[in-house]
Amino acid sequence: MSEMTYERLKDNLERLKMKHTLQILDNYLEKALKDELNIVEILDHIFAEEAHDKQQRAYEKQIQMSGFPIRKTLEAFDFTFQPSIDKRQIEELATMRFIENAENLVFLGPPGVGKTHLATSLGLIAAKYRYSTYYVNCHSLIEQLKKAHFENHLPERLKFLAKFKMLIIDEIGYLPMDIQGANLFFQLIAKRYEKASTVFTSNKTFSQWNDVFSDVTIAAAILDRVLHHCTVVHIKGESYRLKERKEFMKQKQQVVNTLFVEPAS
Repeated sequence: MSEMTYERLKDNLERLKMKHTLQILDNYLEKALKDELNIVEILDHIFAEEAHDKQQRAYEKQIQMSGFPIRKTLEAFDFTFQPSIDKRQIEELATMRFIENAENLVFLGPPGVGKTHLATSLGLIAAKYRYSTYYVNCHSLIEQLKKAHFENHLPERLKFLAKFKMLIIDEIGYLPMDIQGANLFFQLIAKRYEKASTVFTSNKTFSQWNDVFSDVTIAAAILDRVLHHCTVVHIKGESYRLKERKEFMKQKQQVVNTLFVEPAS
C-alpha cells in the first residue's frame, strides 16, 4: 500500500466518522499482514469493531440522557435477600416484551427493598436495546410540570415526557402532592396511556394512592390507566440499607472487641 493510498484511506475514514477504525487501523493492518488474512476477513473484522463501538457509544449517550441516579445491573441484584420476588418474572420483564406491548410496570414495597434498583436496571437494559428511556423522581416530575404550566410550556413538556418508550417515575408517595400536582400527573399518564410503557415505584399500596394524589376521583382515574395493562411486583422484605447498617455495626463491634480484648494472664 502506497503512502498516498494510506493517507487517503485515513482521510476517508475520518470523513465517514469511523473513529474507532482510525484508532485500530495501524495495529490491525500489521496483524492482518502477519496472519495473511484476506480482504474479506479484514473488512469483516473492521466493520464488526466499528459497529460495536458505535453501539456502545450510542448506549452511553442514551444512559447520560436518561438521568439514571444509579447504574445498578440486574445481575447485581440479590434475589436471595428478597425471596418475595419471583426472579423468573423479572427475567421475563428483562426481555422488554412489556415495552413492545406498551404495558406498565409497578414496583410496590417499603423503603430500601430494591424497587429503584430493579426499575433502573430494567431501564439500562431498555437503553441497551435502543429504547428511549428517561428516569425522573416523582417530586421532581411534579415540580417540572408545575413550572412548565406556570410558564405556559406544559404541552411541550408533556410531549417531551410522552415520547420515551420507557419512562421511570420513582418514589411515588414519599412526599405529599397537592391537587394541581395530581391533575398534572394525570395529564401525563393519560397522554402515555396505551402508547408507551411507564415504570412506577412506590412505598404506598394502591389503596393509599387516594391520599397520595389528594383526591379520590383523580386517584381512581390514574389507577385505571396505570393498571389496565400492567405488571405489579410486590416486594416484602428487609431494607438493604438496614442490612448494610447492621453488617457495618457488627464489623465495628468486632474491631472494638479486638482492640480492647484483655491480654491472657
